Amino acid sequence: MNDKISTLKNKLSQYKSAVIAFSGGVDSTFLARVAKDVYREKLLLITATSSTYPFYELEEAKSLSALLGIEHKIIVSEEIDIPGYSDNPPDRCYYCKSELFGKIRFIAEKEAYEAIFDGSNADDLKDFRPGMKAKAEKGVLSPLAETGFTKNDIRKFSQELGLPTATKQSYACLASRFPYGEKITKLKLDRLAVAEFELRNLGFSQFRIRSHENLARLEFNPSEMDKAWKLKYELSGICKKSGFNYVTIDLDGYRTGSMNEVLPQSIISNYKIINK
Repeated sequence: MNDKISTLKNKLSQYKSAVIAFSGGVDSTFLARVAKDVYREKLLLITATSSTYPFYELEEAKSLSALLGIEHKIIVSEEIDIPGYSDNPPDRCYYCKSELFGKIRFIAEKEAYEAIFDGSNADDLKDFRPGMKAKAEKGVLSPLAETGFTKNDIRKFSQELGLPTATKQSYACLASRFPYGEKITKLKLDRLAVAEFELRNLGFSQFRIRSHENLARLEFNPSEMDKAWKLKYELSGICKKSGFNYVTIDLDGYRTGSMNEVLPQSIISNYKIINK
């Protein structure tokens, strides 16, 4: 652990101060904890609130920044107001990250912070992530990915550092729950936020609700599929109460980026080149 953390700290110490795009998730919380040892008071966390970022995640980000004792700013970055975003094209994340990182860069430059970091890890470089292009354009760095930290590494080291996010489920913005081409609206996002909040309270370790117009497709870890079947009527009731008409459980279970499975290989290949 000490060797890998030292490598990360050496990478961070190339800069005198930094801003971290802080979601309050497993990765950005771990990065913030390590970065505090390097920068002390010369570190700022910025969280962007929007319709795609549910209220409970924002409250956790606030609590975590207070726990870490790091200055925290909250800004508004409403993606659905960006032209083209709500049409949900395959490169939707590019528009979102371009807007977000542009606003963070403005603050960093205004307040004289030298570097801007995000919490991308080494596993993220293998996935379809159009936002990586925006990150490169805005000069945002990913020290966890650059030093080879995988998600499993981050969870393990977070546990050893006593971070409450060590076992937190992986999270992605609510827009990732929609198939490409389906119109994203605030009503649909709010519906998802409410339903996922209720499912979260049932104690599932990792899940997603994928929104297909009026159908909710629920993905659970295979190890928790039996639990989901036992609670099927409660799950159906939660989703229907939030506004869905139909509810189904995906037999393939939870997997990252399941909406990308139908994308042509040519689109995925283009963005994997950017990710490298």
